[in-house]
Order: sequence, then structure tokens, then C-alpha cells
Amino acid sequence: MPVIKCEPDDPNRCQTVTSQGQCLNLAVPNCKNCEAHGANKQLQSQEAASLRNYRKSKWLSKIHEHADSSGLKSLREEIGILRVIMEERLDQCTDASELIMQSQQIADLVMKIEHIVTSCNKLDDKLKRVVDRSQLLQFASETIDIIASIITDEIILNTISDRILSAIGKLGESDAS
Repeated sequence: MPVIKCEPDDPNRCQTVTSQGQCLNLAVPNCKNCEAHGANKQLQSQEAASLRNYRKSKWLSKIHEHADSSGLKSLREEIGILRVIMEERLDQCTDASELIMQSQQIADLVMKIEHIVTSCNKLDDKLKRVVDRSQLLQFASETIDIIASIITDEIILNTISDRILSAIGKLGESDAS
């Protein structure tokens, strides 16, 4: 793009100040400077920032997509991902020297897989002992239905229901503190 001269009062004038005063060239669109004073660097920087933002938003959208997943409490997919990466890394090695050159990355992957498998096993053990809120509410509903089949007095039944739901609400409060 050729450097274009402009009027001294042009609002799109290059913002660079030299020993002779402000540059008289027209700034490149979406930049503060003309090509002679680094507009190409500004454009490259803007493109890099845009690309970083795109990549970040791409991953953030995937994270948000998985954040509400019912399988969130499982690390099995992450284990699978690491094992696929390990397999790909090993497949790239065509001889012993390449395997030796990749040994540090392979060892790191082995350690990461071992760590996440251990974490997954611990999480599985904890989850066996934990009832989530929806399961607890389902149990409370079934319990209230059983009580309702025996007790026909609406006032007593409502009192029992309110107390059960209140107790469940208190459980949630103690978890938050």
C-alpha cells in the first residue's frame, strides 16, 4: 500500500511525531500510523490479538459446553484424551533414537495419565458415598408419597413435607459454608 499524503487537519493523519513535527501521511485504516511508521506491525499485532481471542473463545465455548455435563464428575474422557496423545506420540517414533528423543515427553504423559487415573479412582470412591441434590429431592418426593398414602390429613402432610424440604435446604447451606 503506497504512503498517501494528507492535509494537516485530517483526523486520519499518522500519529507519529518526528523531529519536523507530526507526520503528514494518512494513517492506514484501523491503525494510528502510516506504513512508513509501523502500521504493518500494528496490523500484525491486531491480527495476532484477534487470533488469540478467537482461539480463547473457541476453547471457552467448549469449556462452557462441558461445564453442565452430567458426566462432569468423571475424569474418564480426560484419561482417554491423554492416552490418545500418548499413542500418537509413540506412533511418531519410527526408530529407537526417535523414541529416546521423545522419552521426556512420553514420561511426562505417563505421569499425567497416572495422576489423573489416581484422581479418577479417588473421585469414584467419593461419589459412591455422596448423593447429589437431584437424587436427594427424588428420594424426598418418594418418601412424601409413601407418607401421603398413609396419612390423609392435608395439614399434617404439608407440615411433614415442609420439614423434609427444609432439612434438605439446610444440608445445602452447610455445604456452602
